[in-house]
Amino acid sequence: MPTGVHLRDARQQLFDAAERVLLRDGPNGLTSRAVTDEAGCAKGVMHRYFADFDAFLTDLVLERAAQLEKQAAALRESAGTGTVADNLTSALATLFGPVPVAIIPLITFRDELRTRLRQTRPGGGIAILAEATTAIASYLADERELGRIAADTDIDSLTLSLVGGGHLLFADRDAGPTATAVVSKLVSAVIADAVQRRP
Repeated sequence: MPTGVHLRDARQQLFDAAERVLLRDGPNGLTSRAVTDEAGCAKGVMHRYFADFDAFLTDLVLERAAQLEKQAAALRESAGTGTVADNLTSALATLFGPVPVAIIPLITFRDELRTRLRQTRPGGGIAILAEATTAIASYLADERELGRIAADTDIDSLTLSLVGGGHLLFADRDAGPTATAVVSKLVSAVIADAVQRRP
């Protein structure tokens, strides 16, 4: 696309292009040139909106984390409805969708990105995992308050087991999508004691 052509909502188009490149080519393939080529715009367009490529990536990760906040709110609203296992299974599948899972190695791969994320927000160096952890912990606390899991449940340990196990299940995208039954089995095993011991 010629430099003079106006992009409608250029920031979002660049973010969308970056996500497509990340999913297709992985963190090593995500360069400013790859993003602008994918977006169909001149390289200068990115520099009009972002100081440098790491600033772009920082905003990309924070934008994705903000989307996860909305999904976390939906999870909290599900407290007291359905089953705890079904709610958590659905939440893990959403929180560890293809783009969030692809962003995690990107953060690991780029030291400057981690540094900027830490400067921007608490826990920012692992923004996606931190968002998933907060979502699950808040939901579990709500369910404990409602009496649907045991009152003495260690929310922090349960959350780490669910987030860590969920991430491992979803991390290998080359093997294809993770079956709901596999996620459900993990969730049921992790929360079994807390659900069975409830008053």
